[in-house]
Amino acid sequence: MAVEFLFENKEQLIFAQKIKGWCFITFTGLLLFVLISRDINKVSAANTQLINSYEQTIKGWVHVMDLHNKETKDHTQRVTIMTIELAKIYGITNKEELDIIGRGAVLHDIGKIGISDAVLLKQGKLDEDEWSQIKMHPQIAHDIISNITFLNPSIDIPYYHHEKWDGSGYPTGIKGESIPIAARLFAVIDVWDALIHPRVYKSAWPENKVLNYIQEGSGKHFDPKIVKIFLENYEKIKVEVIY
Repeated sequence: MAVEFLFENKEQLIFAQKIKGWCFITFTGLLLFVLISRDINKVSAANTQLINSYEQTIKGWVHVMDLHNKETKDHTQRVTIMTIELAKIYGITNKEELDIIGRGAVLHDIGKIGISDAVLLKQGKLDEDEWSQIKMHPQIAHDIISNITFLNPSIDIPYYHHEKWDGSGYPTGIKGESIPIAARLFAVIDVWDALIHPRVYKSAWPENKVLNYIQEGSGKHFDPKIVKIFLENYEKIKVEVIY
């Protein structure tokens, strides 16, 4: 071979061939890295777009519910913002976990789409049968969300937010730390918001009465640790929303 004349001996030729092989491997590796990175970026962009589409769909569902039930207008936005803030103060800082909690808060009452308007919008006290219907909405939410892969990680709040620390809640009657942390955080915020704003069945409560009610529910309705954190950081949490 003509290339052999460029080298003084066989060892130099072998060394040159090794360098050629190394260069080929390096170049091929870099090329594969570039191509794979480009494909990963495309997939990532597609996933981001898909997630954004899901988020918009969720907001659309909730917006329709809020428009239908005008008395709870902006309720979903308020409780979502405040629950995320409470979760951060509690010590949850992972963005993905906070996003999951946020989606769960947004979807907390999605099960009410299966409850009749006659019950949901009734002015005055519900009878036993009507109350039984209302108590079905966490199970309805579970049945909807558990079949949607993207939303399934966010099922804790919609399914468990009416459970109570002492086990007297619904739909499953679990208690204490068996209740998922997202649901325990949300429960405090949801009750605060429900009491401090008017509903068809009640007038708005004074702020001090609401806070006293939450304090009294510590260890019964609510996780005592979360009540303590909520009350100690109330002004900071409250300022996140205009109520």
